Amino acid sequence: CCVVLCCLVSVTTMSYSFSLTTFNASGKLLQIEYALQTVQKGQTAVGIRASNGTVIAVEKTVKTLLIDPKTQQKIATVSPNICITYAGIGPDFRVLVASARKSAARYFS
Repeated sequence: CCVVLCCLVSVTTMSYSFSLTTFNASGKLLQIEYALQTVQKGQTAVGIRASNGTVIAVEKTVKTLLIDPKTQQKIATVSPNICITYAGIGPDFRVLVASARKSAARYFS
């Protein structure tokens, strides 16, 4: 049932949502709207800078009992002095972390 619903939704909006620069009939960029909705559903992340260090705190909620909370990471280390967190989609976060680590390695080498 869920798969059918997802297919029906994507078929009705597919003509507008295939590109970041394609506007729908009402003049909105749907990909941007989807991204903003996803971020609104994300958990809280706070960073505090002090004179002697930095604290990054995140709210980590598990939505199902099938996921082990220890396997979810909301904070990742990019380099010894750079950390990153997110509010949004986990797979997107992993791609951004990999890219940030490559950039940091190029910078520091």
